[in-house]
Amino acid sequence: MEKRALQLTSVASMIDQFTIPNIRILQSMGFKVDVVADFKNPGNISADRSEDLKRRLNDMDVDVFDIAIPRSIKPGAINSAYKEVKALLDSKDYSILHCHSPIGGVIARKAAKHKRKNGLKVIYTAHGFHFFDGAPLKNWLVFYPVEKHYSRYTDVLITINNEDYNRAKSKLHAGKTFRIPGVGVDNSKFAESSVSKDAKRAEFGLAPEDFVIISVGELNVNKNHQVVIRAIKDIPQAKYVIVGIGKLKDELISVSKELGISDRVSLLGYRTDINDLLHMADCFAFPSLREGLGLAAIEALSAGLPVIASNVGGISDYTSSDTGVLCSGHSVEEYSQAIKKIMDSDREAYSIRCRKKAAEFDISVVDKIMTDIYSEVSGIQAGDRS
Repeated sequence: MEKRALQLTSVASMIDQFTIPNIRILQSMGFKVDVVADFKNPGNISADRSEDLKRRLNDMDVDVFDIAIPRSIKPGAINSAYKEVKALLDSKDYSILHCHSPIGGVIARKAAKHKRKNGLKVIYTAHGFHFFDGAPLKNWLVFYPVEKHYSRYTDVLITINNEDYNRAKSKLHAGKTFRIPGVGVDNSKFAESSVSKDAKRAEFGLAPEDFVIISVGELNVNKNHQVVIRAIKDIPQAKYVIVGIGKLKDELISVSKELGISDRVSLLGYRTDINDLLHMADCFAFPSLREGLGLAAIEALSAGLPVIASNVGGISDYTSSDTGVLCSGHSVEEYSQAIKKIMDSDREAYSIRCRKKAAEFDISVVDKIMTDIYSEVSGIQAGDRS
């Protein structure tokens, strides 16, 4: 009988950026893998990229189920998604269900409750609990009891930072709990750029002497780009480049104009040349108000960039005085001082330490742990198709 596994994420961008390696591992173990995600509202990738992802998955012999998994608490949408996911689970004999994201994880685990009695193993990767040290009280009141309840229907809970791992081990009730160092970075990809630093800067009107700060992330409230825009106001040599799409584009442009620094803030939209952009920069800004770990920041470390970041979630797992500066998320003054500190530092020494830290989060490390988890859950070794 064919062995089947299902990967469920809230939006297609999570598959594109996070779960392809997991799919390949399961396939190496002989599983037929399906995926569930919202491909019509794909997250922080374009509609064209989402359609291309479908084609790539089909080429990998992966069946795609386009289900609108909500990312916020909308009872009607949650119930609709639950019914569709349950119907899918009822129609196919899956051995493994691996779900991701808070609401997607709840929908999947609720839909799978009855199938677990027949041997379905449920794995949930928490890409950062909403209840973290310093989180708003409402997060603790809403998300903590829900995660605690559904942990009872979780065979394996995977966390991606130390804080979440320690809390899950002591407070939640999953069968087993593991910590992995994120979703894995291909450090070799970011080792060097084929384009010279000055040539890449020239594309965007940046001078060799400019101090270039870069951020990569969706333009939303949580990513908090505005604090960096305000922080560079009185640092004339600082230029800020933001890569990403999102609802706050016009607001960020407006803020930079109000501050009189619109010529020093560039919003590049969706890009496919992230590595080259990182290599043209001097440091990476990661001012998120909530972050499970932060793949974009680890990619920046891999490119040798020091990180200026908010002290939340898993960011402190890789950001320290050796690799950058931690700040309070809303403090313009702290971000301003952090920028000045990096400007005045030995950036070559930073680069060496940053690359060394990034190696701890390499995709090879993560894939080894995930292979062991899938093998333990299924009783099948990678490469064993019996």
